Amino acid sequence: MALKATIYKCTLGIADMDRSLYAEQQITIARHPSETDERMMLRLLALGLYRPISETQGTLDFAKGLWDTDEPDLWHKDLTGRIVHWVEVGQPDDKRLMRACGRAERVTVLSYTHSTPIWWSGIVNKVSRASNLEVWQVRPEQSQALAALAQRSMQLQLSVQDGAAWVSATQGAVEITPIRLHPA
Repeated sequence: MALKATIYKCTLGIADMDRSLYAEQQITIARHPSETDERMMLRLLALGLYRPISETQGTLDFAKGLWDTDEPDLWHKDLTGRIVHWVEVGQPDDKRLMRACGRAERVTVLSYTHSTPIWWSGIVNKVSRASNLEVWQVRPEQSQALAALAQRSMQLQLSVQDGAAWVSATQGAVEITPIRLHPA
């Protein structure tokens, strides 16, 4: 019998001073059996960081990126179904990224492991022509500290200012300062 996803519930308060976005969102997250708390929490972080300012142009939603190669981890589709923003968490290969760049207006990658520099150096020349691609690295110690905040029922506050994000919960707070890899 196959293992089932574990359900997490989160109330995410967002105060993004860089984009003048203030919101609260109730989120249900299905954590795939092969997914770690670290990766799940980065998907949640991405949901807060890339949430559209106005939902009149569609919403950013979790997709089936772990088990469906035609979908990202998160995507923002407009009301016509066109993909506005494709978000990957981890280290996708160059073919997947180039295919995504052809399908979406904007593609963002959040990579978070110690091997990020090795992965990036292996694909940078293959994806450098994609003008709609952003690649960010979250330091491993920051993503691991974020993972420590994971609970089946969470209340998180995400504050963003000057490109840095602070995620706080009752058990602590983590500062996330993503490093831009592309465009350099």
